[in-house]
Amino acid sequence: MEDTLRAIILGLIQGLTEFIPVSSSGHLILVPWFFGWADQGLAFDVGLHVGTLAALLLYFARDWVRLIRAGLRDGIHHGVRIGDWSRDGQFLLSLAVGTVPAAVAGLLLDDWIEANVRQAWVVAVTLAAAGVVMLIADRTARANRTIESASWRDAIIVGCAQAVALIPGISRSGATISAGLWIGLEKADAARYAFLLGTPVFVGAALLKLPDLFGDDVAGGQLIAGALTSAVVGLLAIRYLLRHLQRGGLAPFVIYRFGLAGVTLVVAGFRAL
Repeated sequence: MEDTLRAIILGLIQGLTEFIPVSSSGHLILVPWFFGWADQGLAFDVGLHVGTLAALLLYFARDWVRLIRAGLRDGIHHGVRIGDWSRDGQFLLSLAVGTVPAAVAGLLLDDWIEANVRQAWVVAVTLAAAGVVMLIADRTARANRTIESASWRDAIIVGCAQAVALIPGISRSGATISAGLWIGLEKADAARYAFLLGTPVFVGAALLKLPDLFGDDVAGGQLIAGALTSAVVGLLAIRYLLRHLQRGGLAPFVIYRFGLAGVTLVVAGFRAL
């Protein structure tokens, strides 16, 4: 019962922090560290990420159906004459191009990141540093463009931000939303664009790590409980963030990041004594 409750708690944390710009990877490192929990194992982590991927696909299902249909139709009728493709078809291609930086960085650096930067003090530093970047982006953003105006160049810029967010504590949504604000997107559109651009990376990472679901001795009930919780909470978190950014900004999340970073450094300091 205790293990199942722990799985639900971690699923709740994953569902909230994957989409709210406070870093899911950072929280999945810090929460067990704070409470002295044993490492939940790679299989469980993969299960949680599959849950949030399901939330992402469900929430944006209509967008993806429209974009993929347009891409298939344009590919059949126009082939490689990209200039003749529809706006949706070109947008789909730009999303594909924008995933390249994170895909390459993930393939090259994922093992190194897992081995070298999954420490509490690293998460604390990156939480605070990325918080500063988010605050600057929030305060200086022009916010005069919609998602329909996003270009190939924009996709590459936001894609590079997504690659940097592989470091725990930075936050994929925080980095990509900040990049979206810097290229002039309205706040809610910056978040929507970030989630659409991140979906192919989520899918690719899930497919690569899917075999790990069967590599650890994790109870199926715990895995299902964690994944379902992360999926349901993830759906609610996406809905909340998009609504919040229609009228608010990133400041509440920045304050939280600074607070958590400070607490983490204090606790780490006491434990080092």
